[in-house]
Amino acid sequence: MRDREKVRETLQACLKNGNFMVGFLILLSVLLVALFSEQIAPYGYTEQLVGGKFSPPSAEFWFGTDELGRDVFSRVVAGTRITLWVAFIGATLELVLGVTVGLICGYFGKWIDRVFSFLTDLTWCIPGTILALAVVTLLGKGLTNSVIAISLVSWASYARPVRAKTMSLKNMAFVETGTAFGESSFSLMFRYILPNVVPSLIVMVSMSLPATILSTTTLSFLGLGSQAPSPDWGLALSKGIDYIGTAPWLSVFPGIALVYTVLGFNLLGEGLRDILDPHMKSQ
Repeated sequence: MRDREKVRETLQACLKNGNFMVGFLILLSVLLVALFSEQIAPYGYTEQLVGGKFSPPSAEFWFGTDELGRDVFSRVVAGTRITLWVAFIGATLELVLGVTVGLICGYFGKWIDRVFSFLTDLTWCIPGTILALAVVTLLGKGLTNSVIAISLVSWASYARPVRAKTMSLKNMAFVETGTAFGESSFSLMFRYILPNVVPSLIVMVSMSLPATILSTTTLSFLGLGSQAPSPDWGLALSKGIDYIGTAPWLSVFPGIALVYTVLGFNLLGEGLRDILDPHMKSQ
């Protein structure tokens, strides 16, 4: 009964939170576009000469066409899948690395904490974009390598809070009870401590996803991420810069799609922070 009441209260809080609802609706629309992109897009994103080259936005081509006569609207729609894939894979890799390191540091302490904390601080102090560029240079160009690079430089943002939370929880009565019953360190970390960190993790993930998307877009913009003919929005922005004076729609519409998606994640993250983490309420 208490769990049901808690769930009901959380749902009510979500419905009453303006940031959460607006962000949720924005991301729901992005998700629906990604799921039904093949039905929504009138042309394939690699299909050339569907119209004249550099045709401006019109009733037939809503977002115009590019230098190869491809429909920009179809390419922007196809790009939503790439953006959501980047967000999901990036968040998963960052969570696995950050949470694991944070739990180990906070639970064991001593020299293990000092070693991993040093690595965390080292990763944290180096500018993320520069470090990501170095990693991509080693791994090679490509969207997958870009996501891996961003994850390898962003996990520290999860490790620090998880470490602090673990240190405050490991001496709690329920953890000591598990120790008395002979539970292993692995079990204590992942069965006893981790569930109590999950609400904070949800907030952290929702707040860090926009940065992951923008960082990956930056690498694509610099030519190190997605490669042609991918409909990636960062790559579209990079290619559109060459024609910004004569065909601005090549950059404007992918840019609007990127801003729209990032805004949705930001609003959702702020709403979740207010709902799940009362100590960090927006002012």
